[in-house]
Amino acid sequence: MTTGRVPLPEHAPPPARVRVDSRVLINTGDGKGKSSAAFGVMARGWARGWRVGVVQFMKSGTWHAGEAKLAEHLGIDWWTLGDGFTWESTDLEESAAKNVHAWSVAREKLASGDYDLLILDELTYVVNYGWVPVADVVAGIGDRWAKTNVVITGRAAPPELVELADTVTEMTVVKHAFQRGIPARKGIEY
Repeated sequence: MTTGRVPLPEHAPPPARVRVDSRVLINTGDGKGKSSAAFGVMARGWARGWRVGVVQFMKSGTWHAGEAKLAEHLGIDWWTLGDGFTWESTDLEESAAKNVHAWSVAREKLASGDYDLLILDELTYVVNYGWVPVADVVAGIGDRWAKTNVVITGRAAPPELVELADTVTEMTVVKHAFQRGIPARKGIEY
């Protein structure tokens, strides 16, 4: 009788453990759940007594996202500094300027020593649109306070960020409600 399970491949034993002061994680890909996974880490870090901050690129504050409400309730620092996704923008130059400003805020927070965890939500778009050079982002993350863990989200993470990261997860779409015309729902998407 088969169980339908695929056996796990044989793996080499893991390398010797290495202690690091902080990690960089990236959630990328076309699938749903990149930001949601990052906000799970946000909750986990807060529950461990970490000082946590979130810088949201691209997104505007008009959605009143549930995770922002949770962060406010928990006393987590939160900055939503974009003006909406590009397909919603009426002025792409203004969108670019807001996201460049968001990067300057993020870079200052990365170096400040004030955070054990910073989530840089939708950062990959800002790099991929050419608004902030990837070298500047790599330098900012590399120059962060040694104990600041970083989670970056967004589609199409550039190779330079993937190289820098300790853990990269790619979300893939198998099926999505949007494909059937079902709009975003409070509590599920935001």
